[in-house]
Amino acid sequence: MTVVSTSDKSGGDQYGGNYKPRALSSLPDAWVPYIQLARLFPPAGLFLIYFPHIFGVLHAAIRTEAPYTAVLYASTIMFAGSFFFSNAIHIWNDLLDADLDAKVERTSKRPIPRGSISPLAAFVFTLTQGLATAWFLLYIPGGLKNGFLYALPSILANLYYPLAKRHTYFPQVILGFCLAWGTIMGELMLGVRAITISIPDTFKSLAWANEDVNSSSFCISLDLSVLTLVLAGVIWVVIYDTIYAHQDLQSDLRVGIKSLAVLLRDRTKFVLWPLLGIITSLLVDCGRRSHLGEIYYVVGVGGTFGTLGSMISLVDLRNSQSCWWWFSKGFWLVDLLYDPIWIRAGVLLK
Repeated sequence: MTVVSTSDKSGGDQYGGNYKPRALSSLPDAWVPYIQLARLFPPAGLFLIYFPHIFGVLHAAIRTEAPYTAVLYASTIMFAGSFFFSNAIHIWNDLLDADLDAKVERTSKRPIPRGSISPLAAFVFTLTQGLATAWFLLYIPGGLKNGFLYALPSILANLYYPLAKRHTYFPQVILGFCLAWGTIMGELMLGVRAITISIPDTFKSLAWANEDVNSSSFCISLDLSVLTLVLAGVIWVVIYDTIYAHQDLQSDLRVGIKSLAVLLRDRTKFVLWPLLGIITSLLVDCGRRSHLGEIYYVVGVGGTFGTLGSMISLVDLRNSQSCWWWFSKGFWLVDLLYDPIWIRAGVLLK
């Protein structure tokens, strides 16, 4: 098998699935591949999943004037669920990607391609993590049925995502949907439904619906203040993951992996700038619909525009190390600026 090398040393050692920090040195050697498979070190993947959930919790907290105890409880449940969900989808991704990972130098030493974990063991591991995730759906208002029906679009998208790079040049859009859906789940944790489907009483036991509403016809209602935040999250993921994908551009071209980086190549920045304009407009619209204060626009919207704009402007997409640096450092700062904790501050100070 030919392993394709990347042109520059990048963050593959940290996020390539073979990273072993000192914190793992005291653990039994047999445990280490499973921790690497779940991408627990560094925890970037976990927080990329958790942040949209906390965005939703905080945004819902403002609109419902939820007490801080309820916000803390919801945030804790969302973090615990995100932990197991992150483990499950990273393992699932590596399980389906094993044949492609083996052909790319940065990913060829992940636990499955290097033979440290068998595909069967990985499947059992991801199944246990998925079941653990499902447990936390019990804590969502309305119980397991309500939680599962709202989580179903994300579950299906995450199951398909590892295959997307084989079928489409837009896996970043699918990943954006997978992650940004967490905002809807966070809102739901405090009783805010971004999407409500009212159906005739006859079918209520069969569908994803608001059972408190009597209706003789089908009706779908959308909470646009939430959905603008979700769409902004999708585009945010598309921007930073396209930059991330440029690390492996040459390898992906040779192996046949599809991505926006492969589709756009030298035209990537010309597309990312308009996307930045769209995400800014969506955040402004979210603030308008949610009646937020000035600090939200200055710090949240302005900070997001400035940080993402700096990332797009300064990253060298032909240099894998530069792509890794901006991905690994940039998304943390954008999270802090984009985090709706500033929305709450905006409400309190307006």
